[in-house]
Amino acid sequence: MNGNTPMTPEPHQNRRAILAQALGLLATGSFLGSCTTSRRNPSAVLPGPVWPHESVAETPAPVADSNRARPTLPTKARFSVHARNEWTRAQPNVSDTNPMVRVEHITVHHDGMPPTVIRTQQEAAERLEMIRVSHVEHRGWADIGYHLIVDPQGRVWLGRPIHLQGAHVRDHNPRNLGVLVMGNFEIQRPTAEATRTLDALLAHQSRTHGVPLNRIYTHREWASTACPGQSLQAHMDTTRSSSGNLRNMLVRV
Repeated sequence: MNGNTPMTPEPHQNRRAILAQALGLLATGSFLGSCTTSRRNPSAVLPGPVWPHESVAETPAPVADSNRARPTLPTKARFSVHARNEWTRAQPNVSDTNPMVRVEHITVHHDGMPPTVIRTQQEAAERLEMIRVSHVEHRGWADIGYHLIVDPQGRVWLGRPIHLQGAHVRDHNPRNLGVLVMGNFEIQRPTAEATRTLDALLAHQSRTHGVPLNRIYTHREWASTACPGQSLQAHMDTTRSSSGNLRNMLVRV
């Protein structure tokens, strides 16, 4: 799958019904917005680090070096970045986090939630807040687990501040930037807008932090999980290939 087909729920489901269903599950604690489902096809993993099945959890980071500059999201990006206060008033529990120190890996995820159509900024913000609430109230995390989020319209949202370690790959959170693409790509395809922005965002963060292409992973390349879904995995396989868009973007610099 090349990521050029619009993301359409299969079967189609009304957005309000999906949100109501998800909120109802959230209230019971049985719904958690994160990508921790078991991998359907373990043999379809790229060469790279693979560990036995693990659920996502926060892990300790090395003591920060005060002489190092904190990782930040530069402003000169070729896409709009929506500030945290555009989707939530909540702040991370900083006392329960570790410093990122620096970024050495980047990992791509999907949210794995029931699919729905997301067009407006408000719809994206609502989904993002739903994920944050599930991570904080039901997993006991300090904040939403991901640092940067791409919605189906190609907008980028700032999640957990980049200078704080995320919670997205168990035992491999230190120095690992978490990038989420909204959607469940086991049963739908990412939009062309989302994959185009994802490639640009990954290239931008790769250059910013000095992360080489071979350290840009998907979640299933770290652990036994379906994340980021078969469709987004297919896009990542293609874009990192010898003739892929992401590789060419990095080569041109």
